[in-house]
Amino acid sequence: MSKKILIIVFAIIALAGIFSFTKVESRQEKHFDVGERVEYRIHYGIINAAEARVDIAKNLSKINGRPCYRINVFGRTTGAFDVFTKVRDTWRSFVDTTSMEPHQFYRNIRENNYRKEETTYFDRRSNKAKTQTRDTTRIFNVPSNVHDIISGYYYLRTVNFNDRKEGDIIEVPVFLSDETIRMRVKYAGRDVVKTKYGRIKVFKLHPLMPNNKLFKGENSIRIWVSDDENKVPIKIEVDLFIGALAMDIKHYNGLQAEPAWF
Repeated sequence: MSKKILIIVFAIIALAGIFSFTKVESRQEKHFDVGERVEYRIHYGIINAAEARVDIAKNLSKINGRPCYRINVFGRTTGAFDVFTKVRDTWRSFVDTTSMEPHQFYRNIRENNYRKEETTYFDRRSNKAKTQTRDTTRIFNVPSNVHDIISGYYYLRTVNFNDRKEGDIIEVPVFLSDETIRMRVKYAGRDVVKTKYGRIKVFKLHPLMPNNKLFKGENSIRIWVSDDENKVPIKIEVDLFIGALAMDIKHYNGLQAEPAWF
């Protein structure tokens, strides 16, 4: 069970912003750029369980003739968790610098003896997604506004939350591996959270979870995104039937502005 929990947490790190999509606005304000790096600590109660890093490569890449951000998410178990459940995961998305749509998505999963390496290619003109592993190639129909779990996170940071009403629920299609999932989230208004750097004003999001055997209720995941020039995830809490996980910001550099700690 602990292995499944940590896999989910690493996915949530990448998913942290995907739940607040809207139609692409004519004037997008980007709150990030190349060279950004944010690190997080994940703990299970008082026990350090894992760490994760989210970064944007210092140089742009060109995919399908388009300039793209190369965005990486790295996750690994630590301490006692690393002895019993060794995880070394890499997720990567190439995101169009103008439309914020993904052109390519890569994941390399290393969990104990399990290995999976997969690349997804998005064809925006034909609304197709092609997934490739060492042994297989498959093609899927996808919606025109589909995203991967990382591109959604960065698109979030172009959204103006001042135009949202508390309680608004938004849906977005997300493609991963072999299916398109329609994610739903509730905007829960403003809040203030305490961090190692100080307190900071935030926007609060509730991804709405269906009934399952792992998460404890519909509002079992809570995400706090900074209410400043960066709009970066500051804290995540996850309620499980066997306990609770939390993810806190540990280190950062390359942000567009110094976070508004107070």
